[in-house]
Amino acid sequence: MRLITPNIPVAAGRSLKSNTNALSPWLGLIIVAMINIPAPLHAQADDEALQIYAVNVVKTPPFKKPFTGYGVYLGRGLVLTAAHVLGNWPFFTHPRVLVAGQDLPVTIIKQGSFETTDLALLSVDAERLPVSLRLRRNPICKLPAKVGMEVVNVEPQATTRAKVISPFLILPSLQQRFDSLIDSPKDSGSAIFDPERKCLLGIVSAMVEKYAYGMWKGRLVWAPNGYAGYFVSAAKISNFLPQEIRY
Repeated sequence: MRLITPNIPVAAGRSLKSNTNALSPWLGLIIVAMINIPAPLHAQADDEALQIYAVNVVKTPPFKKPFTGYGVYLGRGLVLTAAHVLGNWPFFTHPRVLVAGQDLPVTIIKQGSFETTDLALLSVDAERLPVSLRLRRNPICKLPAKVGMEVVNVEPQATTRAKVISPFLILPSLQQRFDSLIDSPKDSGSAIFDPERKCLLGIVSAMVEKYAYGMWKGRLVWAPNGYAGYFVSAAKISNFLPQEIRY
C-alpha cells in the first residue's frame, strides 16, 4: 500500500510538531471518533462468502523476489487490482493471478497509475476457472459509500470490517484527491464491499495520515491520529472500465 506523507502544516500560527505534546490532554476533544464493533456471527459468514472473488496478484520484478498484492474477480475472466500493485513497465515481469486454486498468466487490458486512477484491469483464461466462479458476476455498487457505513475488506485469506470516514479527517490539501476513506489501512488491491448489497464499493490504494482536531487556548489545533485507508471508489471504477464490460 502506498503511504501518503505530506508536509506537516502550520496550525493557528504554530508548528504542529511543536504543539503535539501540549495537545495530549486535549485529544478528548476529537470531533469524530470511530469505534470498531465486532460483526455478528451471521454477518461474518456472509462476509466470508465474498472471499470467492478475492485473488492474489503476483509480479516478479527483475532480479528481485516475487511480490504479491491483491485483486478482485469481476466475472468473464476479468480481474481488477490497484495499478501500483503491477508497477510500471519495464519494472514488472509476467504478472500472474492466483484464483480458485489456479495459477494463471494475465493480459493487461488497461492500466492507470497511482497519480491518476490507481486501477489495473487484467484478463485471465476463464475456461481454466471452475464453473462456480466462471458464471459469477461481481456487480459494481451504484450508490456511493456514505460516512459512517460499515464495509467489508475482502482478501483471499481473510475478511475484516471497517467504517467509512469523512475526508475532513485528513489534511485539506489531500481531501479532494483522497475522497473515499475507511478508518484503518488495508492491503493494496484488496476489495471493499457493501455487506448489505454485496456489491463492490472500491479497491484499496493508499494509506493516508489522519488528524484529530480540538480547541486549545481558543485556537483550533490538530495532531496526527493514526492512518486511514484510501480506496478507489465505485464511481471511479465505473469510469475506468471499458463501456462494454461494465456491470
